[in-house]
Amino acid sequence: MSQRIVSFVMSGGVGSRLWPLSREDNPKQFHDFSGDGSMLAKTLRRLAARPDGQTPIFLIASERHADRVRADLAGLDLAGGGPLFEPTGRNTAAAVALATLRTLSEFGDSLVLVVPSDHEISTAGQFWQSVEAGTEAARAGRLVVFGIKPTQPETGYGYIEVSAEKGGVSDVSRFVEKPDLATAQGYLEAGNFYWNTGIFLFRAAAMRDAFAVFQPDIWRATEAAYKAATSDLSGLYMPLDLYAAIPSNSIDYAIMERARDIAMVPAGFRWNDLGSWQSLLDVGPADDQGNVIVGDVVAIDCENSYIRSEGRLLSAIGMKDVAIVSTADATFVAPVSHSQHVKKVVEQLEKSGRLETRFTPAHDRVIESGAWRRRVHHWLFQETLPLWSTSGVDERHGGFHEALGFDGAPLMKPKRMRTQARQVYAFAVAKEHGWTGPAERLIAHGIDFMAGKGRTERGGWVRTLNVDGAVADATEDAYDHSCVLLALAHAHMSGNTDALRLGEETFAFLDAHLEDSRMTGFLETSDGEGERRSNPHMHLLEAFLAWYQATGERAHLRRAARIIDLFRSHFFDAESWTLGEYFDAEWKPSTGEKGSWTEPGHHFEWASLLVDFAERSGQAELSGFARKLYASAIANGLNRATGLAYGAVSRQGLPLDLISRSWPQAEAIKAAIALDGSGGPDLKPEIEARVGRLFRWHIDPAPLGLWIDRIDERGRSLASDVPASIFYHLVCALTQYLDRTAKKAA
Repeated sequence: MSQRIVSFVMSGGVGSRLWPLSREDNPKQFHDFSGDGSMLAKTLRRLAARPDGQTPIFLIASERHADRVRADLAGLDLAGGGPLFEPTGRNTAAAVALATLRTLSEFGDSLVLVVPSDHEISTAGQFWQSVEAGTEAARAGRLVVFGIKPTQPETGYGYIEVSAEKGGVSDVSRFVEKPDLATAQGYLEAGNFYWNTGIFLFRAAAMRDAFAVFQPDIWRATEAAYKAATSDLSGLYMPLDLYAAIPSNSIDYAIMERARDIAMVPAGFRWNDLGSWQSLLDVGPADDQGNVIVGDVVAIDCENSYIRSEGRLLSAIGMKDVAIVSTADATFVAPVSHSQHVKKVVEQLEKSGRLETRFTPAHDRVIESGAWRRRVHHWLFQETLPLWSTSGVDERHGGFHEALGFDGAPLMKPKRMRTQARQVYAFAVAKEHGWTGPAERLIAHGIDFMAGKGRTERGGWVRTLNVDGAVADATEDAYDHSCVLLALAHAHMSGNTDALRLGEETFAFLDAHLEDSRMTGFLETSDGEGERRSNPHMHLLEAFLAWYQATGERAHLRRAARIIDLFRSHFFDAESWTLGEYFDAEWKPSTGEKGSWTEPGHHFEWASLLVDFAERSGQAELSGFARKLYASAIANGLNRATGLAYGAVSRQGLPLDLISRSWPQAEAIKAAIALDGSGGPDLKPEIEARVGRLFRWHIDPAPLGLWIDRIDERGRSLASDVPASIFYHLVCALTQYLDRTAKKAA
């Protein structure tokens, strides 16, 4: 009777050598290259086709890809297995340790088979014959690998050198990294080198013992994460903090290159790791001229070429031995002999902050620039500005109402200073963009209420007022002061006679009471207590840039430059392209979940501001940071069901706040507009798509002039009212959209 083999599929790679098809959010294992399902689905079907013996099948995959994994698992019998989701990638050693732990806890000291998810193996019967040929060595406690006899000098594969052979199993002398061409030719001629398939067979206890000898830290950390895991019907989930603590290393470096008495079985199956366009040309259905043609392609007098279009018509004449791959937002062309060098292109794109490596453009992208212009103009000038300039104004007590109901009636809520300031700002921006309503009166109305009711004895501004204007919370908050400064800058540009004086007084208060005495940014409040956040600094940067625009005084640009220095040194994480939110007094990330908390909406806001500062200061390299922030938010921060930005995600891209609010969608529009033409890709289709999603989910379902502020992960409204604090986000984003598309309309 055949012994049980517990199979594990590793599905964590990105497959950058198959860019522009394979990307971080849609790696190659989820692609269908041959018309019979994704590579992952084919791998799972192959494992399920074992002729004899029990084979529970598990999948180790990124939690970010959970929806894609579930789709590929649909209808497959995993024989008691299931998905194990990694909250962040920690390389293959952690995956193998996890597979070993799962096997020991559920099946005891069984045989474990670990396979990649992205290899082409078209002969399932021969695959299992090869695996069975290695079971005796594995049961004896040896770690077993599988090698392919080389047919040509291949520089894209790792190699295995073998010595003595007995009973169809060879002893491994050493593992060799991907060689250069001359070395690969020597390996081919030597006859005792095999391509390394990256497939492993071992007894669970043998691998546990190997970790104990060579990598005890990896084993202990993985065991801690596994023991703390939670499970439901969809799979097993490891806690982020514990899993992220596992040292990152490959199984080859961590164990296989150190262990002794490793056995190799010559693989009797057809194998290709589909790691290059050359490999797809080798296995694809070729025409009479040796071309593999996929999609809407016209190829004339072409030979031995891989030509693929993922959208519009692609035509080629006289191409020989080349790969041409065209997607909605990128085109790749190279001799197939150079197809192993695609990573160089990806690395260059990554360094410059390009978006095309991180996310796959949606199929519903609108191509025509300005397609939403008429709808935006009508909603802005005929629906929402008329409503908020009347129903949103408190003519009795002064200032502006904090929120409206869905019937357009004001709600009697305390009035936050930031909301009062934002309404002033919004009406000033509307005036700047041609609104013919009573902007000057509304600006003066708001400033009179703010200055008459909301000043502190030291010249600052209170946090909250009651409906009638009485002080409800006298805290002097940096966030509120940033909003006040922004409003006063635009009020000054709109001709308000009090704005300049009030702005100067506010700057004096800021310098005296809110600036850190060590000159490392600003305190949250004037009492200096509590953790520190990047968000008030972002809004202060916005205010400083506005005052520079209003006055031309370089002192404001110097203030902005100090915020930029904080961004570079503390807020931005170069490895994950993310922006931290919470910090301690020394600007170190807060402990626990807060230290990993990032907000896609703030990524978009910072992106716009960085481009603005770059244009004003000449620090052009900041546009690269802006592109990275935008790319990170798009790749990791979107609900794929709605296309809307989540409230928050971890630095590893796991959703922490599943609610999609309206303001991040507006800021995404502003960011795409700012980045379009800044040295990156053409983002005009992206701008249209972002405007479309804002209207589709937040504006069109609401009564005229209003919006749905909060939407759950399934696209359902959670809003009970319409907060005035969002009004300025929408006004600013949509007026910028109208500005950007004005030339086309003219």
